[in-house]
Amino acid sequence: MMEDRAFTDIPPAKPYLVCIDSDGCAFDVMDIKHQECFCPATILVWGLQPISRYVRQVWDYGNLYSIHRGRSRFIELQMVFDWLSERREVRQLGFELPNIDSYREWLKTTPVMNNEAVRAEAEKGDPVMQRVLEWSLECNRRIKEMVHGIPPFPGVAESLRRLAPSADIAIVSATAREALRREWTEHGLIQYVRYVCAQEDGSKKDCIRALKPRYAPGHVLMMGDAPGDMEAAHDNGALFYPIRPGDEVASWKEFLDDGLERFLTDRYAGQAEAGYIERFSACLPDHEPWK
Repeated sequence: MMEDRAFTDIPPAKPYLVCIDSDGCAFDVMDIKHQECFCPATILVWGLQPISRYVRQVWDYGNLYSIHRGRSRFIELQMVFDWLSERREVRQLGFELPNIDSYREWLKTTPVMNNEAVRAEAEKGDPVMQRVLEWSLECNRRIKEMVHGIPPFPGVAESLRRLAPSADIAIVSATAREALRREWTEHGLIQYVRYVCAQEDGSKKDCIRALKPRYAPGHVLMMGDAPGDMEAAHDNGALFYPIRPGDEVASWKEFLDDGLERFLTDRYAGQAEAGYIERFSACLPDHEPWK
């Protein structure tokens, strides 16, 4: 059962650790969050109404249908502006994109990407960072209003029940803590969770790095739906099980049928993991369709 303390203050209880991303991995909320919340908020706050068609195209590509899927909202915002600046259609319209140079510099130097860090910079008086904060808070407001009643993918609850006797469960997500607790509580999954590692706690890589030393080698698994989840795992020497975008139900079934038992019996590393990753890598393109 999750304790209401910082995850770094909670000791391990089981010999294994399974870290699970939330959006797009445990819950089918990626499309509604990005298409109904993040992208409309971006168009509104940044005044992109004249080029909304192209904003939607690059936003969906970056956040849903490419190898960039699953990155921090703050990184994705910069990438969206970069892609828009490359679009011939935007230039033909004579639309001038907002100058976000100070935001770019902040991204290069900030140790943590979350609303608190943005707020601290905005309070120094930078109008660009003030707009970034307004945008991020508007995203959160829309998510709270819009995203509810969406159950976890089939297989998630059963996987947690079967893992619980042997493994601590950690939510490791770039989503805000309040949204994570609300979504996992709504569907009765929070009872299985020992650690909640959210946007406020740093990157997924940072969170796995903080937890991994508590467990034996080969006893930490990250489950996610994006290449960034795999990088966060492998950069820390953890194993990775992919939930394939567009094939999530089958991915969870395969975990129940094979991956779960292999992990808990120390037979997942090596050929089994490589096979799952090969199929995962084929799901996401790495080239912009408008080029």
